[in-house]
Amino acid sequence: MVDLSACYSGKKAAEIVGISYRQLDYWARTDLLRPSLTDASGSGSRRSYSYQDLLELKVIKSMLDAGIKLESVRSAFSYLREQLGEEVASARLVIGGGKAILVRDDNELLDVINSGQMVMTSLLSLDGVQREIDAAIFELKPATKAVAQQDLQASTGS
Repeated sequence: MVDLSACYSGKKAAEIVGISYRQLDYWARTDLLRPSLTDASGSGSRRSYSYQDLLELKVIKSMLDAGIKLESVRSAFSYLREQLGEEVASARLVIGGGKAILVRDDNELLDVINSGQMVMTSLLSLDGVQREIDAAIFELKPATKAVAQQDLQASTGS
């Protein structure tokens, strides 16, 4: 089990996330992601990253790996922080094709690179489709319905 309260040195954070220490240092110095526990305070000082920081660093790396330019990642993270506050790493993002799409709920997709421009207003929930088909089949087959009711009664002891 991961200790959510642990702190990670810059070297360890870079290793865990899969980036170079030089990248990590650059991202901190340019305010893309500064460590939340201890920031550098001069030559020889050490940064300390939280578990939440590691999650955010991994999201940044994933966006870059998907071909999103660093400046676009910066604007996307600025938008995500504005919209989600401390919960950036818990966001549901679809990343690919140079885009990062925030899934707000089952009815809203927002392009985080373009400051929340609406992408789509309706999503098709496949589990909802399955329930609808199951219900329609259930209604069409009276014999199946009777067997299901018997099974239900037997399982509840009625």
